[in-house]
Amino acid sequence: MGYTMGLNLLLLMAMVATNILSLYHLSSTLQSPKSTKAPPPVPDELLRQLHTIRATINHLTRLQQSSSANPAANTASTKPNIPSDLLLYSRISPIASSCHNHPDLLHKYMSYIRFSPCPSDSDLAEALILRGCHPLPRRRCFSRTPQKPTSSLPPNPFPSYLPDSNVIWDKYSCKSFDCLNRQNPSLGFDPSREISKFTSYKSELDLPIQQLLQLAKSAKSVLRLGLDIGGGTGGFAATMKLYNVTVVTTTMNMAAPYSEAAALRGLVPLHVPLQQRLPLFDGVVDLVRLGHAVNRWIPLTMMEFLFYDVDRVLAGGGFLWVDHFFSKRADLEKVYAPFLGKLGYKKVKWATANKTDAGGLKNGEVYLTALLQKPVSR
Repeated sequence: MGYTMGLNLLLLMAMVATNILSLYHLSSTLQSPKSTKAPPPVPDELLRQLHTIRATINHLTRLQQSSSANPAANTASTKPNIPSDLLLYSRISPIASSCHNHPDLLHKYMSYIRFSPCPSDSDLAEALILRGCHPLPRRRCFSRTPQKPTSSLPPNPFPSYLPDSNVIWDKYSCKSFDCLNRQNPSLGFDPSREISKFTSYKSELDLPIQQLLQLAKSAKSVLRLGLDIGGGTGGFAATMKLYNVTVVTTTMNMAAPYSEAAALRGLVPLHVPLQQRLPLFDGVVDLVRLGHAVNRWIPLTMMEFLFYDVDRVLAGGGFLWVDHFFSKRADLEKVYAPFLGKLGYKKVKWATANKTDAGGLKNGEVYLTALLQKPVSR
């Protein structure tokens, strides 16, 4: 309907333009009826425009005849095949605006057989979330589960191993936790290696949990609830669990089952990307830790939104722990230190040191570990 109306409008405008040119030529002829001189020629530019308009009319006429002869094909080309459950869900619940920026991925995600097993598309869900399509639309299908999961999970958050049978490995290049540990032992998939990570002191950048608890006690603050942003497999949350502090971890399954590993340790993984608002109410946590996921690769404006969202969920008198944040030394002095100063938090700990790996030496990067306390009231 819209296409036909637009086509008719173009035809009408072309015909009007043709008539105007004809009147122009006729008027120039009638201005001197008694003159025996030949009428002035039509300018070349007007002739070219006239030929162009006539060609356009012929072309549009053929298009109209073609679309009238095959209306089904015209409708199919202008109206994408939107999954029925996506249409239904959009009527009963809002969908994140960023989802509409990726219609191909969204339509593929919502194309499934209702009331049947869901497709094996966790990587597709991850791709949508990382593009800002979060929360994802709900689906009416049964989520896949491992074929033979073990039910004998240890209560200790630092077990000697994680059971492979409790993970669906289809989308990963590695098919076991041993494979992941061989590729990179520091990823956190061997919990026994993380026992001392947050309890030992190797450099001024470290903040052992015992020291953290003592600093909180000295400030007359109690640590009960915490949030670890970008916490991987939950090593920090696992350590705090030993001290009766509940910490939830935001994590994404970037090429490895981080969420499953955290859950197997008895921890709560939040499947939330860094660019999304934290799914917590205002002022409800006593501690927020920012790990390696939060670093200079995040644009400054986006980082500002993140830090002020952290301030929102942090209770008065609570602590913000910036753990091994790295940037160029000049940027730390001119950009990030002033930015953190704008929060108005008390500096409980502020330590910097050179980043000594190849990338750090090449780019002149430094680490920052800071423990900042939010004012009790504003």
